[in-house]
Amino acid sequence: MKVRTSVKRICENCKVVRRQGVVRVICTNPRHKQRQKMKARRS
Repeated sequence: MKVRTSVKRICENCKVVRRQGVVRVICTNPRHKQRQKMKARRS
């Protein structure tokens, strides 16, 4: 699982999905799995 600030489709099988407020990329190729990095909250 790659954690990135900008998630993009790598191949035609990649799908951008939003799950519980987190943007993810799911694909048949496990190397293409990505998750968008959450913004840090200020205290």
